[in-house]
Amino acid sequence: MSPKIKGENLYSRSFVSRKWTFLLCFASFCFGIFFTDRMWNIPESNDMARPSVTEAERLKLISEGCGPKTKEVKRDPQALFGEVSKTHNAIQTLDKTISSLEMELAAAKSAQESLTNGAPVSNDVEKNQLLGKKRRYLMVVGINTAFSSRKRRDSIRTTWMPQGEKRKKLEEEKGIIIRFVIGHSATAGGILDRSIEAEDKKHGDFMRLDHVEGYLELSGKTKKYFSTAFSMWDADFYVKVDDDVHVNIATLGETLVRHRKKPRVYIGCMKSGPVLSQKGVRYHEPEYWKFGENGNKYFRHATGQLYAISRDLASYVSINQHVLHKYANEDVTLGAWFIGLDVTHIDDRRLCCGTPPDCEWKAQAGNICVASFDWTCSGICRSADRIKEVHRRCGEPEKAIWKATF
Repeated sequence: MSPKIKGENLYSRSFVSRKWTFLLCFASFCFGIFFTDRMWNIPESNDMARPSVTEAERLKLISEGCGPKTKEVKRDPQALFGEVSKTHNAIQTLDKTISSLEMELAAAKSAQESLTNGAPVSNDVEKNQLLGKKRRYLMVVGINTAFSSRKRRDSIRTTWMPQGEKRKKLEEEKGIIIRFVIGHSATAGGILDRSIEAEDKKHGDFMRLDHVEGYLELSGKTKKYFSTAFSMWDADFYVKVDDDVHVNIATLGETLVRHRKKPRVYIGCMKSGPVLSQKGVRYHEPEYWKFGENGNKYFRHATGQLYAISRDLASYVSINQHVLHKYANEDVTLGAWFIGLDVTHIDDRRLCCGTPPDCEWKAQAGNICVASFDWTCSGICRSADRIKEVHRRCGEPEKAIWKATF
């Protein structure tokens, strides 16, 4: 074969080989694209699986309200009642905790105000503050008195109010604190205030208030007494009594103990007298129009000779003392503070017995009175002279105090 023909054959073969190579490469490329499109689907996560067509249709039916109804779970009514009861108890516990914190805050605030205003603080309070604790007493008895009532105070000291070491023993062993309650005169530091300071130095049985004394200021004095007593002593009950009333301390303590576990207790001889609109008469109420039409009666409230309130009510007075309204009559004022609250009113007629022979007959029948006075005088008539006779005939023996279990 000639060299020319041989070269042409080689060229022809090379050309054909290139052609097939190109076609093969092109076919491989197309097949690769097709294969990649069909097989390289990105797998979905197991947690985010795409719902199938059937699942999508089912979800659509359910959303339109056409899906299968789920079986309602029936719960035991007793179990539901138990859960509700547990929730209610938890709320009550939380409420008590909040109330306790509010009372502690009020006590601390009142004590701070007393120190800031220069009001005296008892030795017991100072001792407990140094020890970082505050003792709980049974009751604080505040005897409302005036500058002119020295003879009344002395008559009480010689009858139903223990003196000296006996009074201290009564506080330490029985948790009963008794103090005469008085503010200061319009001219602070004058002869009236100095006379009280000398009397207190001798007996040590006064509780001084940051309050200006005056008959028309009795409502304000009552408010100041409860808030100050609450800040000084932590007690179950706070009692207010007038200095012309005879009191049997042991019987009073036994009476209050019966109501110790009740919240928000207001104890006294409950009454509802007429609202007096006439000027110049005793017990006139200048704000009579707030109680409705003429001739209306007051709401139920304890008579002012002696009444007691529980610790949480004393806390309420202490916390809200700056916004509590004062009416002309002190006993009405106290009742007004509680009329809108969830308060238990306890009407105990032994807190308002008459003088002999009334209290004497009751004592002989085994029903010893807590307090005795004459209604005609709103206290014992001529109490400085007659209270010894009342105590002799109606008073409990001194040993009754020490035998009493509170």
